[in-house]
Amino acid sequence: MGLMGALPARFRRERVLIVGCGDVGQRAAAVLGAGRRMTLRALTSSPDRRAELRALSITPLQGNLDDARSVARLAGLATRVLHLAPPPSGEPVDWRLDPRTRVLVRALIRRSLPSTLVYGSTSGVYGDQQGRWVSEATPAQPLTPRAWRRVDAESAVHWLGRVTGVRTTALRIPGIYANDREGGTPRARLTRGTPVLRAEDDVFTNHIQADDLARACALALWRARSQRNVNVSDDTELKMGDYFDLAADLYGLPRPPRVARDAASDQLPLVLLSFMSESRRLRNQRMKHELGLRLRYPTVREGLQE
Repeated sequence: MGLMGALPARFRRERVLIVGCGDVGQRAAAVLGAGRRMTLRALTSSPDRRAELRALSITPLQGNLDDARSVARLAGLATRVLHLAPPPSGEPVDWRLDPRTRVLVRALIRRSLPSTLVYGSTSGVYGDQQGRWVSEATPAQPLTPRAWRRVDAESAVHWLGRVTGVRTTALRIPGIYANDREGGTPRARLTRGTPVLRAEDDVFTNHIQADDLARACALALWRARSQRNVNVSDDTELKMGDYFDLAADLYGLPRPPRVARDAASDQLPLVLLSFMSESRRLRNQRMKHELGLRLRYPTVREGLQE
């Protein structure tokens, strides 16, 4: 009998830890728990979420990445880790750094390392590529504080891989949408009549349906190669205004008004303007070939029509 056969069942089971178990984390947990023998755990800083997580067959672990002492117990608890917690959104001491990911890495490295660590990053690390196609070989060119913090988080994750041999992967994720996700469709913006850029000023935008993203997260925990960045995006090739026009037509709503870029600064919030300042198209061959993900929603048309 081999070593694995001699071990008690509780030690043979995979133990997956989800850090940042929000909407996508819960979808990933459902994928992971479907027909598999494994223990699912999730780090939560809110005692109120314990019952919610238990109802999803996820064991809650109390802890907060903003308090290093509270997550020290994570060492050795997981065989695989899915890290979806965002960086701080306020004004940290250094706006280019993600202290939360650094805290997690320091906790994991203490003993009995996981075999894989998958981090949910953002395609925003590429910055503005002026509509060009972008692969994982394209150098990061972050333009915003949140993108800089994601680059720092990726670096911390891959540092762990280099010094320990843990298989580390950063999933570079664009706009997430789903009809059953809070704020996950353009419907509210269309109802408000929020303008979009005119065609000559418009930017390419990228998308991934939330369930397809959850499946990519689950696959990456087993299939991703070490020290890899992977674009997780569907096959849609649309500019932002065309995306909202498509959604309006599907919903039976008026198409949004079009404005020039110089006029948009007077009508749109800064956060939305920042997304309208970056244009790129993501190549997703690595996601398809290495992770083996077959998109259920190849374009936003299929996803919004669900």
